Amino acid sequence: MTPSSLLRDVDELPIAWREAGEGATVLFLHGLGMTRTGWDAQLLALADGYRCVAWDLPGYGASLPLPDFSLEAAADAAAMLIDRLGGSAHVVGLSMGGMVALHLALRHPECVRSLSLVDTSPAFGMDGTDPEAWRAARLAPLEAGAEVADFAEPVLRGVMAPDPDPRAVEAAVQSMLRVPISGLMQTIAALPAHDVRARLGAITAPTLVVVGELDEETPPAYAEALASGIPGARLEVIPGAGHLTPFEAPAALSRLLRDHVDMVEAV
Repeated sequence: MTPSSLLRDVDELPIAWREAGEGATVLFLHGLGMTRTGWDAQLLALADGYRCVAWDLPGYGASLPLPDFSLEAAADAAAMLIDRLGGSAHVVGLSMGGMVALHLALRHPECVRSLSLVDTSPAFGMDGTDPEAWRAARLAPLEAGAEVADFAEPVLRGVMAPDPDPRAVEAAVQSMLRVPISGLMQTIAALPAHDVRARLGAITAPTLVVVGELDEETPPAYAEALASGIPGARLEVIPGAGHLTPFEAPAALSRLLRDHVDMVEAV
């Protein structure tokens, strides 16, 4: 049996997902320029002990859009999927998916067995970025008719570490090509509202924070803010990786995730 044959796509509605393995559920929430296919390495690495599920965010891939998208509404959708999958899950979120995971842990703590936050942030604009300028700059080309294929590769290369593996770039591009323009626009519009800094202390799930050493989008200082704000959180830095560690350092990330989930399951 080839590794790819272990992956199963479940195109249910409203939420579609990809999964592998059996056991306690590990739910993977992707970032802004990614869909369920971006977690393949992690699904395969953990599938010998867990039911690994990578969703398409509402409005992305094969999932239906929400009538009024927000990170909070996405967290509610994730809680509904977890209920469909069995009632609780170890939750892994990358970048925007980490933001959704934070809201999920705050809004639906009973759903979250453990939390792994990868290359993400407790708030938008911690470096002083103007939210309206950021939003306008990214929406303008999409409103003018640009397609994902027009910008996927340069955008993804721009957030990776220098000289990324071409195979990692191609995998990231193929995942981003599944994102409809409408879905991309709704998430760009919603992202600047994110700020849970004042509520990090209320998170009760055992938490792992992971960041690429060379991540300039959500740099190690953001990860440190998460780890210091969430009670008992552990911080790990992956050497040489940028903002897309599932692609850039798949084995290192998978080991960290496996160790964290195993530790929580053993308690």
